[in-house]
Amino acid sequence: MKLSSFKRALWVYHLPTGSCNGCDIEIVAALTPRYDVERFGIMLVGTPRHADVLLVTGTVTRPMADRVRRIYEQTPDPKAVLAVGGCGSTSGVFYESYNVAGPIDEIIPVDVYIPGCPVRPEAIIDGVVKAVAKLEGLEAGEKV
Repeated sequence: MKLSSFKRALWVYHLPTGSCNGCDIEIVAALTPRYDVERFGIMLVGTPRHADVLLVTGTVTRPMADRVRRIYEQTPDPKAVLAVGGCGSTSGVFYESYNVAGPIDEIIPVDVYIPGCPVRPEAIIDGVVKAVAKLEGLEAGEKV
């Protein structure tokens, strides 16, 4: 049986697409010693080519739409996409702005939504755990 990287460690690529950066600060808080997600094997990586999970924050601005699609395609399968915060899920306060292409799920498929404005680090950790369950189901051949 082949062991995938997410069975030992989950590699996450953080993709900010344009917002107030409140959720981005909470992602950094999840990496600090108080929450220390690295003890669970969750690590941020610098390229989507090494990632198992895309952690997308913010509403997608028009200049970012093509980049988001390209980064999604560069991420190897199996992969999970997490939409972080109200902006990622619904475009939040930027809804119907002239430069907004839409929420993340209008650009790429989303597996897990993490609500909040800004989200709490505990919610981010819970969302990543749900992504792990999805990825393990895909590895086992289940339809999720």
